[in-house]
Amino acid sequence: MLQLPRQVWLFTAIQSLAMSAGAMMVLVGGVLGASLAPTSDLATLPVALMIVGTATGVLPATRLMGKFGRKPVFISVALLGMLASLLAAYAAASQSFYGFLCSSFAIGFAVAGFQQIRFAVMESVPVEQAPKAASTVLLGGLVAAIIGPELVTLGRDLTEQLFAGTFILMALICVVCAVLFSFTKETHVRLTTPDARPVSIKPVLVSPLFIVAVSSSVIGYALMSFIMTATPVHMHVLENHSLEHTKWVIQSHIIAMFLPSFISGWLISKVGVSKVILMGLSAYLVTITLALIGSELVNYWSALVLLGIGWNFLFLGGTVLLPRTHTVEQKIRVQGLNELLVFTAQGIAALGAGVMLYKLGWQGLMYTSLVVVVLHLMLLAWQSVRLKSLQAKLAMENA
Repeated sequence: MLQLPRQVWLFTAIQSLAMSAGAMMVLVGGVLGASLAPTSDLATLPVALMIVGTATGVLPATRLMGKFGRKPVFISVALLGMLASLLAAYAAASQSFYGFLCSSFAIGFAVAGFQQIRFAVMESVPVEQAPKAASTVLLGGLVAAIIGPELVTLGRDLTEQLFAGTFILMALICVVCAVLFSFTKETHVRLTTPDARPVSIKPVLVSPLFIVAVSSSVIGYALMSFIMTATPVHMHVLENHSLEHTKWVIQSHIIAMFLPSFISGWLISKVGVSKVILMGLSAYLVTITLALIGSELVNYWSALVLLGIGWNFLFLGGTVLLPRTHTVEQKIRVQGLNELLVFTAQGIAALGAGVMLYKLGWQGLMYTSLVVVVLHLMLLAWQSVRLKSLQAKLAMENA
């Protein structure tokens, strides 16, 4: 890993800072939203709008990078993140809920640009080093899990108005990201040529492998967002757990999201993608069970750790399956659709978390999650039958 180019480590440092800003927003968004929202069921709307902003910004960010290159767009989104963070600080200081919503959406747009770091880092190295470079960047998630929530508590009382200082620190993080981006070298954005005729992806969309791949990523992200977004509000606002305890639970959750990446790839090679996806769903079932049986700190902590592990297995499983579903000519359109579906589902889940929490309570939110897991298990079983049927038909045709 030490033999990787300097640019990989530079991108890893940027990833750590960029994801720290996201971790800060996850922790403080719902808590500040609860104090600013006109009605309690809108408490998680700021976090939801950040995710909606990410979903909305993915396609513009990739298209701009295809036209102007990655480096100038990276610097631009970092500066956008700075402006959005300052707007959030002003909204917190002036107690403006709608100003906070606008800033949250803009922060999500910046996050959409930051999401492309993983592609840029793989373009920075020879093909044979791409997997190692990608796994190195995952270290950023672990660093962000530690420093992001710490900056929330550091900035909480930095100004007279609670959490305004947190967003000032977030703005500084974005400035540092912009400076670091200026030291990166431009990477090659591998896009199809302008005169290339688009290949239909309709056959891909109905294939069992595609449905399993996308649904695993979508359910993994959506349920993770659904439960994670509601947790700080339920813990700190409704159950009166301290911000320190809430911070620790979110920190542990984010660490659990990325730490398994060092073994989950090996696990897939040993037991197969399908079993890893099922292990992820099993982790979600245990998460729901732990959350249902109590509201003690240990329940939140163990549930959110398992939620992070389940997300890792589901998302990685879906990611590994996706390239098996399309040709090179279909690659960009299929991957773009996958990204759009994942972030849209995540946004809807985050938006629904606050409504469900205040309308149905924590128990109702968990039972809803249970229904989603069961439905996904049924979908996987159906697609497994379809896949075996297609394989048997193909074998007969080739006999």
